[in-house]
Amino acid sequence: MTPPGWRVPERDVAPASLYHDRREFVKRLGLGALALGLSGCGDSVESPTNVPSPVLPERTGCDADPPSTPLQTICSSPNPTLYPAAPNPIAPVPYGPPTDRLEAATYNNFYEFIGNQNRVHSVWGFTGPMDVWPWTVEVAGEAEVTGRFDIADFEREFGLEERVYRLRCVEAWSIVVPWTGYPLARLVERFRPLSSARYVRFISFDRPSQAVGQRTQPWYPWPYYEALRMDEALNELAFVATGIYGEPLPKQHGAPWRLALPWKYGFKSAKSVVRIEFLRELPSGSSTFWADLWPEAYGFYSNVNPLVDHPQWSQARETPLGTTDSIPTRIFNGYGPWVERLYDPELLTRVS
Repeated sequence: MTPPGWRVPERDVAPASLYHDRREFVKRLGLGALALGLSGCGDSVESPTNVPSPVLPERTGCDADPPSTPLQTICSSPNPTLYPAAPNPIAPVPYGPPTDRLEAATYNNFYEFIGNQNRVHSVWGFTGPMDVWPWTVEVAGEAEVTGRFDIADFEREFGLEERVYRLRCVEAWSIVVPWTGYPLARLVERFRPLSSARYVRFISFDRPSQAVGQRTQPWYPWPYYEALRMDEALNELAFVATGIYGEPLPKQHGAPWRLALPWKYGFKSAKSVVRIEFLRELPSGSSTFWADLWPEAYGFYSNVNPLVDHPQWSQARETPLGTTDSIPTRIFNGYGPWVERLYDPELLTRVS
């Protein structure tokens, strides 16, 4: 099969090193305590004083506290022979430069690990206490198959593949990275949801003893939660990521598994999921984390949309991580041919 002409070849992704420093391009704007976390993907504007600066990508183990490098947060997989996975030849990347591996591991938001309410840090330095394996997920709700499952079994059952995807943060930066994992549809279908199930809800971990942000940011309604309509969850692009750059996920990327939904803003891709619910309706007042906290800024769908601005900044352009470039943002992050049929065009005219 001939890939689309605009697809980024896998060989161009993740050059050995593109950087050591980059300019700060996202400013935090004040909205009281809630403004400290505007999304599930954000810029790291300061480094914690007790965490060393990033060095060369060498690592040993994953339990150091604090880790000495952003890549010392990668824990060994129970299925090491599955990494690296074969590339999926049809995974599309509409536009944007590839992102350096160390860059991607250094700059990310994971508010469960932000330990100072007045600053946003490089969160990798706070992930040391997090236990990744073993990891189980509880499945509940409108499905024939429910219960508690070891997620390592899913990797062996489904097999793994690599997909190079764009991720557009709501805070106007973007990355292009190779995720390892399997289609979300395979996971959903495994539990045989009933015809009454209209939504799939994903709930992240709640471990205040291991996650400093959960201890020190009580104004957030932990644990983090997200949801998709069933047809979104079954879309061919929806992906469960268990790895990145040919290795298991670093903790700051949402180890040991997370969602990767390339047509939506990054905060829709829930990390470190411990519970999946199949629902007829979403709980009242508990739709999705950010939509509940600030509905004027974040909607349930939160599809990438350059035509609808955030209340405090434009969404028309973005900065690829590791560069100072400003490039136009495309509707649905460039993935319109795969997802636009899912949505009423009216949704593209407003926060939705």
